[in-house]
Amino acid sequence: MAYRIERVNSLLRQEIGSVLAGELQDPRISTVVSITRVEVSRDLGFAKVFVSVLGDSEEKANTLRALKDAAGFVHRTIKPNLRMRSVPRLRFYLDEAIEKGAEMLTLIDDVMK
Repeated sequence: MAYRIERVNSLLRQEIGSVLAGELQDPRISTVVSITRVEVSRDLGFAKVFVSVLGDSEEKANTLRALKDAAGFVHRTIKPNLRMRSVPRLRFYLDEAIEKGAEMLTLIDDVMK
């Protein structure tokens, strides 16, 4: 079962990424948005989509709000491309792991100097 969930995670990440890159035209969404990971629930009912946004806190909040508003559109757009009986409902979350990692690297560089 774990292998299937990993495959679904990967497939959803790819499909959602292509929708965000090409089909979603919302001015509130930052130009630099990437999907870092997708976590599907065990029953495949819901998927947590973690996104990384480059920008200030206001831009991140606007992008996350726009993605939450567009979750239904993204769901309907990816549904025909997936060979699944039911496509999980999408929930978007902000992932700040990349930024925290960059901060840690900066701190380490400062300490080493």
